[in-house]
Amino acid sequence: MSISGHDRTQMLAPRTELPKLTDRLPLGTTGLQVSPICCGMTFDDNVVPAAFEAGINFFFLSADMHWPMYESIRKGLEDLLRGHPSRRDEIVVAATCYVTQPEFCFAPFDEVIEAVPSLGHIDITVAGGSYAPEILTRIEIFKLHRAIKHAGARGIGASFHDRAVARELLDQGFLDIQFVRYNPVHPGAQKDVFQHAKPHPERSTLLFNFKSTESYVDDEEHLKEMGVEEDNWRPHITDYYRFALTAPALDGILVGMPDADGVRQLANALAKGPLDEEDHQYLLDLGVLEKRRREAEKLRKTRENIAKLNLQT
Repeated sequence: MSISGHDRTQMLAPRTELPKLTDRLPLGTTGLQVSPICCGMTFDDNVVPAAFEAGINFFFLSADMHWPMYESIRKGLEDLLRGHPSRRDEIVVAATCYVTQPEFCFAPFDEVIEAVPSLGHIDITVAGGSYAPEILTRIEIFKLHRAIKHAGARGIGASFHDRAVARELLDQGFLDIQFVRYNPVHPGAQKDVFQHAKPHPERSTLLFNFKSTESYVDDEEHLKEMGVEEDNWRPHITDYYRFALTAPALDGILVGMPDADGVRQLANALAKGPLDEEDHQYLLDLGVLEKRRREAEKLRKTRENIAKLNLQT
């Protein structure tokens, strides 16, 4: 198995509508069907049943890093399945593990099942935070997960910040699902991944986004620092999900909803359809301004820290 360069560029037809919560996508050759919305980190136990009732059947857990921050979704899944064991066949649960040592890529998934006994099994094991120097080794381990159905897994995936390797692996079909970061502060996946992606019927690997709302700003002081005028459009946080899904190469998104009402807000936002070219560019422009503000803030803190060190010496 190897990663080799290519320069194919695909021009996918623009989206005319966005996916619905009730849509289903085939996950590789596993026989599993997942909603285009994958419900991840939340701090409200009620998000899980609200998502399920609205048509979302895809849920995401951590098997190690950020474990405490997934407490509510673990509890939500436990509540959803308590007294309704048949619901387990209606949902698909992915769990991610960030460790890269091969021998440590098994136990974390068993611990997820121990923490949420009603799950019984995990449907998809995910190699988290993947980069070129180590992902090929981990893929062999995760392919073994799928072959022996470790923790019950029928599918495997990976999440990437390394866009180049994400693009190459998308072509090779080793994984059933890949997650890449894409938002107005980090728009590079459009050029580095999406423009090279075959349409989904021609590839077996699903392509999902994460951190869609990373660049969302609702603090008026921050907006003022960025130079955004008071009469300029103030996007809703759900407009950032629309931004991501406007990219035709993306099959779905991983979302972290703050509360149960966020499910309704997301469904309403998707019903509005893709962003038009002007609004899409507006969010990109906001992303540039927010990135500059963050860099300036980082520089300010660095200077403060240096000044403190100088006072101590």
